[in-house]
Amino acid sequence: MKKRIQNKKNTRNIVLTFFALVYVLAVFAQQVERPNIIIIITDDQGYGDLGITGNPHIKTPNIDAFAKAGVRFNNFHVSPVCAPTRSSLMTGRYSLRTGIRDTYNGGAIMASTEVTIAELLKQADYRTGIFGKWHLGDSYPSRPNDQGFDESVIHLSGGMGQVGDFTTWFKGDSSYFDPVLWHNGKQEPYQGYCSDIFANEAMKFITENKNAPFFCYLSFNAPHTPLQVPEKYYNMYKGIDPAIGFDDGRPFVEMSEKNKEDARKVYAMVSNIDDNVGKLLDKLKELRIADNTLVIFMTDNGPQQMRYVAGMRGRKGSVYRGGTRVPFFLQYPKLIKGKRDIEPLTAHIDILPTLAEICKIKMPLDRKIDGRSLVPLLIGKNETWSERPFFSYWTRHYPEKYYNISLQKGNYKLVGHTNYNAKPEDFELFDVHKDPYEQQNIVAENVNIASSLMAEMETHYKELTTSKNLIDPPRIHIGTEHENPVFLNRNDAGGERGIWAQEEIYGKWAVQIDQGHYNIKFKFIEPLAEKGKMFLETGTTINQFENDRTGIDFLEMKNVSLASMTCDLVPFYVSDSKRIFPFWVEMERISD
Repeated sequence: MKKRIQNKKNTRNIVLTFFALVYVLAVFAQQVERPNIIIIITDDQGYGDLGITGNPHIKTPNIDAFAKAGVRFNNFHVSPVCAPTRSSLMTGRYSLRTGIRDTYNGGAIMASTEVTIAELLKQADYRTGIFGKWHLGDSYPSRPNDQGFDESVIHLSGGMGQVGDFTTWFKGDSSYFDPVLWHNGKQEPYQGYCSDIFANEAMKFITENKNAPFFCYLSFNAPHTPLQVPEKYYNMYKGIDPAIGFDDGRPFVEMSEKNKEDARKVYAMVSNIDDNVGKLLDKLKELRIADNTLVIFMTDNGPQQMRYVAGMRGRKGSVYRGGTRVPFFLQYPKLIKGKRDIEPLTAHIDILPTLAEICKIKMPLDRKIDGRSLVPLLIGKNETWSERPFFSYWTRHYPEKYYNISLQKGNYKLVGHTNYNAKPEDFELFDVHKDPYEQQNIVAENVNIASSLMAEMETHYKELTTSKNLIDPPRIHIGTEHENPVFLNRNDAGGERGIWAQEEIYGKWAVQIDQGHYNIKFKFIEPLAEKGKMFLETGTTINQFENDRTGIDFLEMKNVSLASMTCDLVPFYVSDSKRIFPFWVEMERISD
């Protein structure tokens, strides 16, 4: 009898808890006024590159204070590298579904059919702006302004000073200073240091849109290489030893002198970001909109260089926690209670569903959204957050079966650095609750757990590698009114693996061309030393001409007639001793 009564009480408590949750969510939905939204994301800043995460050297008072006053997600994960993280953040989907499979080699172009946070929020009349790094396609129809952003001030490709960002590449060691950026798709010169420019442009956008809901995506390219920083910030760290001062028993990597110098520069770049974050938060208070502004601070993956990463194993590019676990702090004073920690595993794919629920906007129903809303965790209903698998991988070009690949579910994480035909016992298995530094491989005594996780990993792998946007990858559309001329840069070029700044390499662009007549310019990294012939292959059509000049780094084909076609565009210059791939190609449609 007592047992029956107790069971009834338990059932009643479960029912009451359920209806209480329904009530809280209903009240949440009714009371919320659509907030302004700011996402601040930094590039290659690891979990350990903040004071609040245990680094005694770095000075980040503004971000630390923001984290202490807000909600701290202590088990938040992203992809091991930048473009995949950014596509998942923007869409709520694993990156392979979006067409993103690499950071360059033509694999960092997101399909235009994807629905971004910006496009989602525009359904509710948000003004949208991006400032900094996009890295999801540099030509129509994959640019920020094609994907829902009203205002954009960005650099191209994966970073300033990289080959794809050709307006800063030739500046070399000063590429972060006084750059030519892309304002709403057009080149425009700016004065100052890049992080200051992006923050100032973001604050300008916020000020102009203070009376209406806005979405500001402040996407710093720092502290990504090249490690360039104003001298006053470097001077804050030039005398420190970044390898000492960690005596808490956590694993710590050995640092070379170059690692130490790189760390000093990274810390300086992060302190500059911290100052800009402080200015932005002060601007919200000055405009009296801080209370109804949801602000997120996060980073995109682990550190690129060897340095403190809070004892975790791995860094950028690794599926160990040092490569995927990042800081994630959130404030929304009007509705979300701060000064607390959230421990369940959460991820970049959860951001879009969370914003959709908070802003009362329906998510797209014609595709799979891999993430889930964080609202239950934000309102204190942790018990409703059930376990779900989180899949991670990183290899160039396409995923390599069972190499640098992982799946975590609950406390258990399966990591593969093995062969395509591996057995469960060939993997590493960690209990990340007991072993957060992933030092103890427990697969031998837990083969059944490894087998179960391997089966789920296989399901994810098969589904994601057969994604439509991976099989039929996004193409650059040439000849439209939306972008003319079109610049084809090396970041978006496929062909041989590892296309960077080489002259003699095979490259191409996947394109869709509208019928018309075009003027086509070819820019070379070095002036041409020999006479030769310029070729342009587009599908079954080849245009060519003889060049008898040397010492020039530009060639041009004028009034080239091209039919409407979907093809690979393959340009190359042939001389007696070389076959040279252009640095970039400009295609301007001049008539039908």
